[in-house]
Amino acid sequence: MTSQTATPNRIEHQLTDKGYVPVYTTAVVEQPWSSYSTTDHEVWATLFERQQQVLQGRASDEFLRNQRAMGMTPDRIPKFDDLNRVLKPATGWELIGVEGLLPELTFFDHLANRRFPVTWWIRKPEQLDYLSEPDLFHDLFGHVPLLMNPVFADYMAAYGRGGVKAHGIGPEALVNLTRLYWYTVEFGLIKQDDGLRIYGSGIVSSKGESIHCLESAAPNRVGFDLERIMRTRYRIDTYQKTYFVIDSYEQLMEATQPDFTPIYARLGSQASFPAGEVQDTDTVFHRGTGEGWLDDGDV
Repeated sequence: MTSQTATPNRIEHQLTDKGYVPVYTTAVVEQPWSSYSTTDHEVWATLFERQQQVLQGRASDEFLRNQRAMGMTPDRIPKFDDLNRVLKPATGWELIGVEGLLPELTFFDHLANRRFPVTWWIRKPEQLDYLSEPDLFHDLFGHVPLLMNPVFADYMAAYGRGGVKAHGIGPEALVNLTRLYWYTVEFGLIKQDDGLRIYGSGIVSSKGESIHCLESAAPNRVGFDLERIMRTRYRIDTYQKTYFVIDSYEQLMEATQPDFTPIYARLGSQASFPAGEVQDTDTVFHRGTGEGWLDDGDV
């Protein structure tokens, strides 16, 4: 007699009269690959093929090269086990299935131990262009390829360890550290010999922002600076007002080496910067026009 494993829960943000409210889960689940519908695979294919076209000449060489090395294709939703057979020997990371958004400390602990949580479910056809939370496409297409890069893989693990520590220090430290993740892992740009390119997963998984971040005159593009980023608010409801540009993945790793405890203490007495404000000390690649910016909503 064959036992049947129930499909895991699909934990999504709840829409209320105050907007979307996050719902958290800690469960680690097996990817229910056989339960994906034809529509699920079609959504993956549509998003994959669309982003592959958009990202040529826009995404970093490392991202595109590693995505090919992992064998991701539009034919079907990848199996986590297949990807792990490539990823784990390369950098020691492995993918684990989760039901939705994780609490901060749980997320940090997974990263610190080189486990990357991937939401098992994929968005619906009517959500192709926007989803208020990470789904399988964002996690798998956006985040996983760069985990093949040894330096970036080490940065992510170091970030996880730093997150566990910041959680013990207090909420202000967590705010500072969250901004670092937002402006690097999610919405970071990198300087290549042939120009600025995308490596942040929040951008590479978004058609609109992949174009906006590099080609729109509206946003600022400024050089990476750890404490500057930790003081800078950001947007969760629109494209970013400011993008930070790294010189290399090694620069990220070097930034995580110091003990952040005295940095948190120092920043605790300093005001945060609005998301779109350019500072006199910034290395400015492009000063944005601010066209279309909303005046409120920075977080």
